Amino acid sequence: MRRIFLRIAAASIFICAATLALPFCLKADSDAAKVYKTNCALCHSADGSGDAASGKALKAKDLRSPEVLGKSDAELAEGIAKGTGKMPAFGQKLSGDVIKSLVAYIRELPKKK
Repeated sequence: MRRIFLRIAAASIFICAATLALPFCLKADSDAAKVYKTNCALCHSADGSGDAASGKALKAKDLRSPEVLGKSDAELAEGIAKGTGKMPAFGQKLSGDVIKSLVAYIRELPKKK
């Protein structure tokens, strides 16, 4: 009887922990989308194509291109943090964790076509 109780208690703890963690995982994805929309979409467009008027004027890169996606996560994070070409640096404005979430979001853009 005691063994059954311990298994039920362990399963309950696991289910509670998973249930509590799920909203945080979902929130991280939506946070990256909001940060992208606020800071990146003006030039890179919502779909990452760079077809926005300001993006065309600044020759913003298509974030879905093989050139961009061929870079490592560290290279993309450094580009976001330090800026490249006409793109401003976001390292003072965004934390390292937020920049990592943006890199993951950029990696998902080609899948959203």
